[in-house]
Amino acid sequence: MNIIPSMRCSDMKRSLDFYTTVLDFKHHGTWPDTGSPSYSILSREGAELHLSSYSGDGTFGNVACILIQNIDQLFQQYVARGLNAKAKRDSPVHQGPTDQTWGTREFYVDDPDGNTLRFVQR
Repeated sequence: MNIIPSMRCSDMKRSLDFYTTVLDFKHHGTWPDTGSPSYSILSREGAELHLSSYSGDGTFGNVACILIQNIDQLFQQYVARGLNAKAKRDSPVHQGPTDQTWGTREFYVDDPDGNTLRFVQR
């Protein structure tokens, strides 16, 4: 199983909505289930993502890479679910899958707290 590093979030409800509604992650639970701070576990195709609003867990602006297949199809699905691909006009890799000089095809998504998920197809 691939494990994605813990991401820091300021508003767990907002973050969970983004990850489950737009990025199609499955929510496995939040502890405690009400109030703040809290800790949540999500997954997508065998990769776990941990979100934390505890002050000592990580920093805002983390980066995580997720290896995937069918990158173009996935990007289109995310746009159809509400991903704003035009938010970072100066970053082509945020606007759609991009062929990198090192041999991968990638697109990046920033969550509401500025953490970046890099979706990578080899």
